[in-house]
Amino acid sequence: MKATIWHNPKCSTSRKTLDLLKEAGVEVSVIEYLKTPPARAELQRLYARAGMTARDGLRTKEPLARELGLANAGEDAILDAMVAHPILIERPLVETEKGVRLGRPIEKVREIL
Repeated sequence: MKATIWHNPKCSTSRKTLDLLKEAGVEVSVIEYLKTPPARAELQRLYARAGMTARDGLRTKEPLARELGLANAGEDAILDAMVAHPILIERPLVETEKGVRLGRPIEKVREIL
């Protein structure tokens, strides 16, 4: 099985999710999304596959989210903010042929393995 993880190596949950994938014998493609942010269309595709909204994928506790007033923003404004400031993207996102899951909690990723 192959998987792609949108990963932040500074995040313990992201690191644990990457370890889970490796321990499961999955061939993992790692995208450090802060260095290589996904395009808007890619984020929309991932969230649609996961059955999520952009709001579901927003790091609401990130101070920048408050600074930008995203608490009451619409989906388009949230996606635009995520593209401009990838730190706002909740991580890790994992995609396999079975679907996409946000690894919070990391056990959610097992659903697509």
